[in-house]
Amino acid sequence: MAIIHYEADLGLIRARKVAILGYGSQGHAHALNLKDSGVDVRVGLGAGSSSRAKAEAQGLVVGTPSEVCAWADVIMVLTPDTGQGALYKEAIEPNLTPGKTLMFAHGFNIRFGWITVPAGIDVSLVAPKSPGHRVREVFVEGAGTPGLVAIHQDASGQAMAIALSYAAGLGLTRAGVLETTFAEETETDLFGEKAVLCGGASALVKAGFETLVEAGYQPEIAYFECLHELKLIVDLMYRGGLGYMRYSISDTAEYGDYTGGPRLVTAETKAEMKRILEEIQDGRYANEWMEENRTGRKWFEAQRAADHDHPVEVVGRKLRKMMPFLDAAEPPAPSKPA
Repeated sequence: MAIIHYEADLGLIRARKVAILGYGSQGHAHALNLKDSGVDVRVGLGAGSSSRAKAEAQGLVVGTPSEVCAWADVIMVLTPDTGQGALYKEAIEPNLTPGKTLMFAHGFNIRFGWITVPAGIDVSLVAPKSPGHRVREVFVEGAGTPGLVAIHQDASGQAMAIALSYAAGLGLTRAGVLETTFAEETETDLFGEKAVLCGGASALVKAGFETLVEAGYQPEIAYFECLHELKLIVDLMYRGGLGYMRYSISDTAEYGDYTGGPRLVTAETKAEMKRILEEIQDGRYANEWMEENRTGRKWFEAQRAADHDHPVEVVGRKLRKMMPFLDAAEPPAPSKPA
């Protein structure tokens, strides 16, 4: 049975000095929420970081990663997975003295062995189940987002208590913090991204759009039906699961759900999902991604550029200009591969 925590001793994290490495989506939320919770926080950023001025303008003390790691009792790593190994060697490991706590919001580098922490150090995970901007917004509103907590190494005997205290500082215990493991968090997170939330959803949107356009329907209509309206359905699922979504749509749409879905997501599809999960569990997927980064990310950047020019993206950029209520956000155009 799942263990969910709603209470924690906030005094534990208030009694410690906390270094936040990185100031992106999660980094800014962690630093600001902890600061507002009465925690002594410093942010670790490289000398040329574009986030340095932003963090300082928001009242935070900023130093280099090495400086804040030497100062801190608790170090939270919130930088991209692919660079954490180098960051650990350069800035974290030289400053890991016994009694310190090393934290992550994603277990990737611990799970797959890219980072190995010596004895005497608590290693824990505190992972909000929400984008960083939402973690911050909900906290400011007086509530919290749910989160996960896991312990990889408990040298002090207080690793869980400190992790829960940190979670309370973020506001997560207001909603509930679920106990997990580094392996479970990492493997399920990678699977969700690859098979459902990103990989599966993106491929389904593109295939549906292409099917309608190839059949002679207007690209603009195909965009609305296969991408734009997806948010309406996902919002209903978010609020009340599949049942509430089906309750809220028309009976005709619900009939299409029951008859169309099983023809698209078949036993063969689920078998492929199982193969994807196996590749994650045995480390093949992680090794493949790290090798892609080590060799210059040429394939990755080519895919990014190709999808930027996909017709569903081209027509979408035009249509979103017609809908100012969306507060449309367009990513920068990717560089063309050589």
